[in-house]
Amino acid sequence: LQLRADRSFMRDVVAWERVPVRPGRYAPYPSALDPRLKDVLRARGIVQLYTHQAATIDGVLRGEHVCVVTSTASGKTLCYNLPVLNTLLREPKATALYLFPTKALANDQLTALSELIRDLKHPIAVQTYDGDTSREKRKAARQAGGIVITNPDMLHTGILPHHTRWEQFLRGLRFIVIDEMHTYRGVFGSHVANTLRRLKRLARFYGANPQIILTSATIGNPQALAEQLIEAPVTLIDEDGSARGQKHFLVYNPPIVDAALGIRASLTQETLRLLEDLLTYQIQTIVFGRTRRTVEIMLRSTKPAFSDLAGQSAVQAYRSGYLPRQRREIERGLRDGSIRAVMATSALELGIDIGQMEAAILAGYPGTIASAWQQAGRAGRGQDDSLAVLVTSASPLDQFLARHPEYFFGRSPEQALINPDHLLILLGHLQCAAFELPFEDGDSFGGLGWREISEFLEYLQENGSLHKSGEKYFWMAEEFPAAGISLRSASPNNIVLQTNDQGQPVTIGVVDHASAPWMVHPEAVYLHQGETFLVESLDLEENLAHLRRVEVDFYTRPQRETEIQLLELAEEQPAPGVTKSHGEILVTTQVVGYRKVRWGTNENLGYGEVSLPPMQLQTTGYWLALTDEIVATLQLEGLWNSAPNYYGASWPAARDAARARDGFRCQFCGLPENGRAHHVHHLKPFRAFASSETANRLENLVTLCPTCHLRAESAVRVRSGLAGLGYALENIAPLFLMCDSGDLGVHVDPKSPLADGRPTVVIYDSIPAGIGFSARLFELHADLMLHTREVVSACECSDGCPSCVGPGGEEGSGGKREALAILTKLS
Repeated sequence: LQLRADRSFMRDVVAWERVPVRPGRYAPYPSALDPRLKDVLRARGIVQLYTHQAATIDGVLRGEHVCVVTSTASGKTLCYNLPVLNTLLREPKATALYLFPTKALANDQLTALSELIRDLKHPIAVQTYDGDTSREKRKAARQAGGIVITNPDMLHTGILPHHTRWEQFLRGLRFIVIDEMHTYRGVFGSHVANTLRRLKRLARFYGANPQIILTSATIGNPQALAEQLIEAPVTLIDEDGSARGQKHFLVYNPPIVDAALGIRASLTQETLRLLEDLLTYQIQTIVFGRTRRTVEIMLRSTKPAFSDLAGQSAVQAYRSGYLPRQRREIERGLRDGSIRAVMATSALELGIDIGQMEAAILAGYPGTIASAWQQAGRAGRGQDDSLAVLVTSASPLDQFLARHPEYFFGRSPEQALINPDHLLILLGHLQCAAFELPFEDGDSFGGLGWREISEFLEYLQENGSLHKSGEKYFWMAEEFPAAGISLRSASPNNIVLQTNDQGQPVTIGVVDHASAPWMVHPEAVYLHQGETFLVESLDLEENLAHLRRVEVDFYTRPQRETEIQLLELAEEQPAPGVTKSHGEILVTTQVVGYRKVRWGTNENLGYGEVSLPPMQLQTTGYWLALTDEIVATLQLEGLWNSAPNYYGASWPAARDAARARDGFRCQFCGLPENGRAHHVHHLKPFRAFASSETANRLENLVTLCPTCHLRAESAVRVRSGLAGLGYALENIAPLFLMCDSGDLGVHVDPKSPLADGRPTVVIYDSIPAGIGFSARLFELHADLMLHTREVVSACECSDGCPSCVGPGGEEGSGGKREALAILTKLS
């Protein structure tokens, strides 16, 4: 009510949606549930279950595999804990394996489950087993049985290859719990599906046939994903019976502060203004930022205003890179209410227990509808009203949503896609499975029978990995196969961040190895819990960065360059309008400098150089290079921006200064002015600058005759069309490959060395060595072009949007007409 009464606030609210109150729907305890569990629940005030909880438990007790998909804070934990404990209470030798995607979730569940078991007063063992578990506790977990909580990576490398040590546990394995199933998609999900194949194979070897219980946030295809992951029919429970108060979901578009330049008020400042209003009314709030830097910037701006005399702040940040102890303290403060607001990355999207916030602010669109609703779902306490606000940034995507909020509210969450039978993924896990148990004639692997896998085994025998003796295939290679296969594309190594405290080194956090060059390069300003540190050195070999606490009025933004080099051409063919190719490439990304940006105003304070080794990714790629004829045709068709631009009050003087400096001659063809002034062109697009003064600096201007200016603008528009083509292909290609968009990288180059300087779009596998996506796209080229053209031409937008070629081109327009012109000639 207070927000609705604020006219200045409401002026910029572009959508106000109400998710109505949902009363709880309840069901009695299943009759087969152990009375001891019922007594414990009643003592906690739970006299009956939500309908989805009862339905899930009923399905599990009937022996079915069950997947429950309900909203955040709907009690999904009880859906698996109750049937698991029900069995373990009655069968002392029964065991259960819980899989969580992160260690934080695993530790959170350990606490909740331990408290429930303590109240039962029954000796059921429960322990975590991950990379942080000591040697002594690992041995105890193997021997104690009961419930073991781990993650897919540890299952892959730490449990399955050493299954003989887990014999007793695997013999008693009755349940596998897979929490946050929606995170298992793309390459990661395909690896996890094969890891589950290996787990079930070993369980069968030891005489077990475990049931599987899965939970998920709302996605577009939960049952299909669940059945692909476990390769068995699944009972879907998706009718949420939990009580929910009314949720107000607002889209707030910060006001324009400079109409001529189209500059809007700062995303962070508007977010913090809204946060301060909510905290004034004592509303506990979670703020989601898209990046770690955004989170730290917001904390730095807010923390001093909400600190008590002892320096304790009611506002904190939460993100990856913090030490486990720091994260546990923040989680505890959120639950007990001493922390009134938290700025978080997507690390708090998952179901870590932080109590229930009353409001959620999304500082910028998180990129997917599923993530946006998951973040908004962290707000809501019982049946009380809750608030979620999406504060849009100045990015083209966010502004598209601000203009068309129905695009967000009217669409279903995205689908999660996997392909566990992909050739190279499957081959890797067959090697791991052969190491764990020999294959013999008639065996199966998941849903694949002997006929499908025997060819792979013959291949592995020929290359020396396997040895066939009789009808069995034995592992023969010296190396440990699971150790060489990463389930995730990210590097497992971390850079330790250290500072000095009275002469003693103190670790303040970690950064993953791949992110270190752009996050903690020398002279970078690193933000941690609202404090600023200057990076003095970065040692990528020793995995160590030294930082010094400083007080500065700016932060740094890295400048990166990407190059792609051809290593080996596998195949090249002519196609309409292009040459299509695929092969092995080297993607080189290097941080070459940084920009200093003043807090609050985003003023550019200067540049600095960085000397770090480039980061290289050797992978496979598919690329299409436009022919010279296509480029010439596009130029003749006049695909350039002819609309007049306003370049600010300083433009006439800047234009005349540039003409005088260049001797009133075209700097391309040398033609002098002859009674008519030449044009002056911005080398870097005008819209790329925060102000006209910086855009109109002399070093960014060049004098061109009208003909050469036409060619320059045409080249820009070709690049915009090329960028639009790359955007469309990046979003459509995963549909053909059954993978996640994050599994692919896209690079657009107007003058690519892969194609003798021709305009080129490259799509490459985003993990080392690739997994074969590129070759498949090469084969599907014609269908890919045709389908992409259909999607772009059918889109109702005028000049580009997130549904087709992207909402912004190089000169600020979408480039849809140019991209569609290219696609028309390619399909």
